Amino acid sequence: MKGVSILGSTGSVGTNTLRVMDRFPERFRVIGLGAGGSVDALSAQIRKYRPLIVSVSSSQSADTLRRDFSELDVRSGVDGLVDVATHAEADFVVSATVGAVGLVPTLRAIEAGKSVGLANKETLVMAGELMTKAVAEAGATLLPVDSEHNAIHQCLDGRNQPVKRIWLTASGGPFRTATLSEMREATLEQALQHPTWKMGPKITIDSATMMNKGLEVIEAYWLFDVSPEQVRVVVHPQSVIHSMVELEDGSLIAQLGVTDMRLPIQYALTYPERLDTGLPPLDLETPLQLDLGPPDFEKFACLRLGYEALTQGGTAPAVLNAANEVAVAAFLDERIGFLAIGATLETTLARHDPKPVQELETVLEADRWARECAEGLIRAPAAVV
Repeated sequence: MKGVSILGSTGSVGTNTLRVMDRFPERFRVIGLGAGGSVDALSAQIRKYRPLIVSVSSSQSADTLRRDFSELDVRSGVDGLVDVATHAEADFVVSATVGAVGLVPTLRAIEAGKSVGLANKETLVMAGELMTKAVAEAGATLLPVDSEHNAIHQCLDGRNQPVKRIWLTASGGPFRTATLSEMREATLEQALQHPTWKMGPKITIDSATMMNKGLEVIEAYWLFDVSPEQVRVVVHPQSVIHSMVELEDGSLIAQLGVTDMRLPIQYALTYPERLDTGLPPLDLETPLQLDLGPPDFEKFACLRLGYEALTQGGTAPAVLNAANEVAVAAFLDERIGFLAIGATLETTLARHDPKPVQELETVLEADRWARECAEGLIRAPAAVV
């Protein structure tokens, strides 16, 4: 049996990972679960899956779990997530936390030689150079779980042909057809209405700003060893084509499928095997419309900033990611308007002097600086230019 630890077990990807594992009880065993502050949801998972170790964000939540599960190894904070990710009996680690909190635990899992299913794109965005170097040195396996990068992995698997371009598909989110003036007045409720995917609030807002695609451009650069110019984005509102690879001769290889995260999760968990997912197949016997078009970089400044941060290199992507986490949290708290997210990111990035990334502390320091800068801009909106 394959021992699995899940970082972010109570979130969308984490719960879907457990649903996939439920289909194959003879193949997978839950070793560790890491969650934030969702103690009730984690408690239910503990009762069902009986893990060896769990971690929560706060020591208070950990104390609560220790009282309820006296024989369970309960940890807390980032160090607790590291313990879950590096547990001796964990063969495979699903990195599905939201944001920068997943960086250190994922890096430590790779350094420990674990196979990692990466759904936390922020880790590669912040420290792609460190992560890919660790994969090579430890002989670890890194498999993308994000639907777009998972699709690219499927298209490239076993192919040695040179790649001309990688095409990441984007739904366009809830504001794909909106005007800039409409986006300026957008409410939180409107921004959270994603047309095709059911996700947590942070990534749903990232989809609405298209920051998720900007982060995915950076992630693709590190995962597939291509230049920034080779990573392109195409808007595809139906979300049926999950991404495409263009070869030198002009041939396009695409991965299509139903809109369900269990498909890429199972691909990563069972790789290189292919097993029945139990999902309904994509219906090709009824009319199917597939629209494809270029993104609007004026409306979706966050996507443009993703490319700019990648081109700047060094600590710039980590700064962009940190500023985005702060700005999205402020929008979710209704402290700023929708377009102020992109404005905050642009000003923060403009004020940063990128440094080479040679050690983890450089990344963490850039992350801290960006959070302070972005928060200062949000508290003094006139400073956002």
